[in-house]
Amino acid sequence: MIPRYSRPEMVAIWAPETRFQIWFEIEAHALDAMAELGIVPKEAAAKVWEAHKQAPPFDIARIDAIEAETKHDVIAFLTHVAERTGPEARFLHQGMTSSDVLDTCLAVQLSRAADILLSDLDALLEVLKRRAFEHKLTPTIGRSHGIHAEPVTFGLKMAEAYAEFTRNKARLMAARLDVATCAISGAVGTFANIDPRVEQYVADRLGLTVEPVSTQVIPRDRHAMFFATLGVIASSIERLATEVRHLQRTEVLEAEEYFSPGQKGSSAMPHKRNPVLTENLTGLARMVRGYVIPALENVALWHERDISHSSVERYIGPDATITLDFALARLTGVMDKLLVYPERMAKNMNRMGGLVHSQRVLLALTQAGASREDAYRLVQRNAMRVWDSDGALSLEELLKSDAEVTALLSPDQIADKFDLDYHLKHVDTIFERVFGQS
Repeated sequence: MIPRYSRPEMVAIWAPETRFQIWFEIEAHALDAMAELGIVPKEAAAKVWEAHKQAPPFDIARIDAIEAETKHDVIAFLTHVAERTGPEARFLHQGMTSSDVLDTCLAVQLSRAADILLSDLDALLEVLKRRAFEHKLTPTIGRSHGIHAEPVTFGLKMAEAYAEFTRNKARLMAARLDVATCAISGAVGTFANIDPRVEQYVADRLGLTVEPVSTQVIPRDRHAMFFATLGVIASSIERLATEVRHLQRTEVLEAEEYFSPGQKGSSAMPHKRNPVLTENLTGLARMVRGYVIPALENVALWHERDISHSSVERYIGPDATITLDFALARLTGVMDKLLVYPERMAKNMNRMGGLVHSQRVLLALTQAGASREDAYRLVQRNAMRVWDSDGALSLEELLKSDAEVTALLSPDQIADKFDLDYHLKHVDTIFERVFGQS
């Protein structure tokens, strides 16, 4: 992943030094288990750990050089460990196959990545909750098809995002649990040359569960669900980012990204304040979703294994998690500093002459005895006059001047249907559902 969209903690999970350390721990824990079972000498297991503690960090260049000759990454690693350890290294990898190391390592890396992403989600949820309560009763217009519909509050928009990312957190927790499996089962997964108790020992030491039935690899449906979950989270990021982008349009300008001192919006036009962060988030979301299809296609491997999934995962493992980590952090920053303009919200809501209250009049007419078809016709014919006047006319006043309407509703009854607070009466109920408090 390029440094521009990377954060150090997540990047470190995918660094070669981290990968080789996890490989070593898998091999050494397996050796410990075999020593306890009397399969290898206990002193050999102890020597492997001691040699590792005394040795300098893994020589990445040396491992790469060995791999250039052997054309096999795990063999290159084991050869380097043997160079650092001595003759006791011959007991490493007893009855194991490369996938035991690679797949178990990937499970550890994805689990650690998920933990960071879950922390990211917690930070975002905290901000969304704060902004929701801050603007719980800040009226704004709700839009359907991009057109004024009926009043909502900006707090409800934030509560909606909070609920969505709460669901995403639950999905990611489930995906993390599903992908955190260990396989130390040997060639084609039969345990023919390694005791299943070794697998359980390694799993316990690494905080994983054992794969109930591996072939020579951990089944890739687990990984597919993990990356699909990342794709869903990315889509939620884009949804909220798109909302901010729309609200920042000049004609709307109900909210906008924070514009820092000294920031420039355009190389050509000094007046510009562009939604660059949320536009960036839209692009990053596309990238994360782009990794989902390869993960799904990795599920269908040949027989007990092939390595068509391997090259894919070398890309999507780091790139998807690093990108999503960055995107979540960026979105949290955007929402934390988002500039909100209640006065502009009120101005926009009121600019179309009260059209946003049309449904209440429709319902009142039906309750007063009009058929729904007649009620709709009466309200619509007045509403279209307001629409055509671009809000210069008032729906309330036109209705009060319509004899067919006033035959059913008094002027006071009509005026009552233009009360904004009517639309906000259940905000507390919604907040209680989302946050458990109003």
